[in-house]
Amino acid sequence: MDIQIHIANDTHTHFAKSICELIEVSAKIRGTGIAKRETKYIEQKINTGHAVIALDGDQLVGFCYIEVWSHEKYVANSGLIVHPDYRKLGLARAIKAEAFALARNKYPQAKVFGITTSSAVMKINSDLGYRPVTFSELTQDEAFWKGCQTCPNYDILERNQRKMCLCTGMLAPSKEEELNYPLTSKHNYEKSK
Repeated sequence: MDIQIHIANDTHTHFAKSICELIEVSAKIRGTGIAKRETKYIEQKINTGHAVIALDGDQLVGFCYIEVWSHEKYVANSGLIVHPDYRKLGLARAIKAEAFALARNKYPQAKVFGITTSSAVMKINSDLGYRPVTFSELTQDEAFWKGCQTCPNYDILERNQRKMCLCTGMLAPSKEEELNYPLTSKHNYEKSK
């Protein structure tokens, strides 16, 4: 194995369809979470440098992207996925750390957040400095919540007036907040490799 993690660029666009399929298959297997993504949307994230891709040679093995919300007040890490043959190697952690660094470096004033049903992702997020929060502390941008419509649990979110769902909301301070008010912990926000 020669796994490399890169900030995605236009040379990786041809992986977009495979990424969408990997996300969809994973969601079906888990039965919860992960909203469906469209190929064009993933292509746009790749082409604008808002994504992280993991490759083993020329084989796709993992992916994650960032989204900006509420006039750059928030950045979400979304679509974290690892190919089933490459799980349990620490790859999700490395991809997430890279996406976290990308978000904080591109948007240093933005708080970084995510929503997840995965206990493994919650652990990774906690190790990066995220903390569980109520949905009211996350972006209230309508477009973000509209993205949940393809999730099988969307009815739960709507039934609860977007205050709670099966996902857990997690929030990390902006890079600027951390520089002004350093955390007293072991968290390392440097680029992972």
